[in-house]
Amino acid sequence: MSTTGNPIPHSARFGLIFGAIGAATLLAAGLPSLGAPGDAVVDAAAKATTVTIDNFAFAPPALTIAAGTTVTWKNDDGEVHKVQDDHKWFSSSALDTDDSFSQTFATPGVYHYFCSIHPYMVGKIVVKPARPPS
Repeated sequence: MSTTGNPIPHSARFGLIFGAIGAATLLAAGLPSLGAPGDAVVDAAAKATTVTIDNFAFAPPALTIAAGTTVTWKNDDGEVHKVQDDHKWFSSSALDTDDSFSQTFATPGVYHYFCSIHPYMVGKIVVKPARPPS
């Protein structure tokens, strides 16, 4: 057996390659999709219209909705938070514990928002065109 150029035998290299591919496949199967959302992800997210603020985070951090949907942010945290989008198209007042703020999204697009008191808290609303009634 020659080891010129590569000290790992040919058969062992195939085992390492296929083992790595198998491990990556198993890992990817257990993770949520980070690419284009599939129908199941969009359908599940489209039903949620409430974003909870708790433990200095928005949940869910990303939400896909149909145009015309109203999203309500509810502060379940023990701290005051203020919701604002990146372009200042919408902004809440200071939300104390149990306070809420609602915004209706009529225009399709992507709306990035954050807590203007704690700017590391970020979220995203993706607004898709509404389907006409059947």
